[in-house]
Amino acid sequence: MVEERPAAERHIPVLRERCIALLAPAVDAARAAGRTPVLVDATLGMGGHCEYMLRTFPDAHLVGIDRDTEALSLAGTRLAAFEGRTDLVHAVYDELGAVLADLGIAAVDGVLFDLGVSSLQLDEHERGFAYSFDAPLDMRMDKSQGRTAADVVNTYSVEELQRIIRAWGEEKFAGRIATAIGTARSAKPLATTAELVEVIRSVVPASAARTGGHPAKRTFQALRIEVNEELSVLGRAIPAAIEATVVGGRVVAMSYHSLEDRIVKTAFSAGTRSSAPVGFPVELEEHKAYLTSLTRGTESPTAQEVEENPRAASARLRAVQRTRTTPHRNTAGAGRTNRKTR
Repeated sequence: MVEERPAAERHIPVLRERCIALLAPAVDAARAAGRTPVLVDATLGMGGHCEYMLRTFPDAHLVGIDRDTEALSLAGTRLAAFEGRTDLVHAVYDELGAVLADLGIAAVDGVLFDLGVSSLQLDEHERGFAYSFDAPLDMRMDKSQGRTAADVVNTYSVEELQRIIRAWGEEKFAGRIATAIGTARSAKPLATTAELVEVIRSVVPASAARTGGHPAKRTFQALRIEVNEELSVLGRAIPAAIEATVVGGRVVAMSYHSLEDRIVKTAFSAGTRSSAPVGFPVELEEHKAYLTSLTRGTESPTAQEVEENPRAASARLRAVQRTRTTPHRNTAGAGRTNRKTR
């Protein structure tokens, strides 16, 4: 059933105050340089973080990117009061470089990523992201294109299913689950989340659910990642965001599982250390670090934030500041022809 409440009542931005505090110095630096601060919300969702940034920084311009057309529509309504200060674009966030080029924006002062599945996608049961509700096996963040979870479940080989469930879901029963899916679909293609959950329950020991949560949780995560190519997209998006940010600008990323956080950590760490060969007598300019970390490891929501928004519990935040320019890299991603700006 489609949720009728406005976006502002349905979405509580995770670590909102901390994200603003991390971006504020970059906004101040832009003002000091006589520029209009430009920020990017690379995962716009229902616009909660974006709205707060626009209210906190009344002179800033915001670029919001999302692959979910429904999210863009809801965010557009939520942000209508800021007309003229926003560009909301239908794109995947690894296309950030191309989006900015289309808008004629040479560089930005800050980029925010709030990764993973959105509240909108979880709450609208017919999208098939939630294992707690029966719905078509879809899981596409962009419903206008691409393969569905049903396509993956019914056409991948058992070996391929085992690989993605183990790799993307970190599921120790991946072999059992993949084999059970293969058996079940040979009788009738799996079409709904309830059918898939039933198959998973049949092979995952009840004792595992008592310690590891819902038995389908990891498999659903794996399918969602595979359907939306989330990790490969993220691997391109973080370098693209760094490259798009001015010296002194900042990139803030919130992840919700270890696979996302590992990609963010790797990209950030690569920029915070020298690339000079060990024992090299002089550190050349191109070997110097081009990022500085703004967080010690990861930061987590407070107990109060988790109480107000239980979905924030697994959030882990990292942030960096760009300290120098780097050699030009092509970080715009493959680029699609259906980017739309409103």
